[in-house]
Amino acid sequence: MKLTIAKEQFLNGLQAVQNVVGSRTTLPILSNILLRAVDGKLHLTATDLDVTITCGVPANVSLEGAVTLPGKKLFGIVRELVVAEIELEVDEKGAASIRSGASFFKINGMSADEYPPVPQFKQARAVSLPQDKLKAMIRRTSFAASTDESRYVLNGIFFSLKEHKLTLVATDGRRLSMSDEEVDIPVESNGEFIVPTKAINELKRLLTAGTVELKFSENQVAFTLTPATEGGLGVYIISKLVDGSYPNYRQVIPQECIERVSIPREELLQSLRRAEIMTSDKSNSVKMTFNRNQLSITANTPDVGESRETIALTYKGKDMSIAFNPGYLMDPLKELDVDEVYFELIDELSPGVLKSNEPFLYVIMPMRMS
Repeated sequence: MKLTIAKEQFLNGLQAVQNVVGSRTTLPILSNILLRAVDGKLHLTATDLDVTITCGVPANVSLEGAVTLPGKKLFGIVRELVVAEIELEVDEKGAASIRSGASFFKINGMSADEYPPVPQFKQARAVSLPQDKLKAMIRRTSFAASTDESRYVLNGIFFSLKEHKLTLVATDGRRLSMSDEEVDIPVESNGEFIVPTKAINELKRLLTAGTVELKFSENQVAFTLTPATEGGLGVYIISKLVDGSYPNYRQVIPQECIERVSIPREELLQSLRRAEIMTSDKSNSVKMTFNRNQLSITANTPDVGESRETIALTYKGKDMSIAFNPGYLMDPLKELDVDEVYFELIDELSPGVLKSNEPFLYVIMPMRMS
């Protein structure tokens, strides 16, 4: 195997795949990245057996072939090289020589034949949509996914493809985030599945402009990212699905509200940030009090101190106080691209609902007020 490649292209490819390379793995080959040079491209693949990422970058291939090289070492070398062009040559023993300007490295690899094969889809259901649309949906939901490994079905995002609508849902039991978009879904491609957090994080990182084709079968999902411009990075991500049934999330969404208040998003976010300073691990709540045409945000922690500030708004309902975890309330506010959000309330003990003019809904459980 022999090729020359632009440093920038090589680095882009390595950055796309290297996050799933295992550093502490019982299978040494999983610490490696598979490099396959064929048809004027260098294809790079990395896997941890749950998530597999592969992408192709342009290269001047003079001798086709394949090898696996240590991922972290290879990335470190390419990142630090200063000359824009890199020569890569692999001998029959799997040792790779890397030349760039005055720099020379020799790095020992392993046979490509030992590398786990990329999972294949035989009969998969598929749907396509713009990458930026899926990225926005993931941003508006992924923060609410559970990190508690004992509730593994909540460790990811629930995807529902039904009635020409793609719905994404994440919950950790204390809050729930939901985003939906109209998408052209063939009848035979209707379905529901849970994509694990690791794959979601990689998707969020790699989605840019262009289209994404989503394919799924009984136990795995694949995302083919096609760039908007020629020369952009095409990426293929395959992941196992979370095995299990997602809870009936619609049960926790309040069907009615007593008060609906419009609040400036950025002002609310900054007020909550300041209030959070006066909370502690033991007492992590802020109180929101709605009076006539104003919202008061207070934090009172006996061993820390207190803070209080008001936001002017249009409110003509009854006086109401309700307490929330400030971090949970700030998470969606950071991800929304709107000036105003709508807060829907029933009473002090019922969940609050945050909505916006984007296709988004967020349910947050109140905290007990001391």
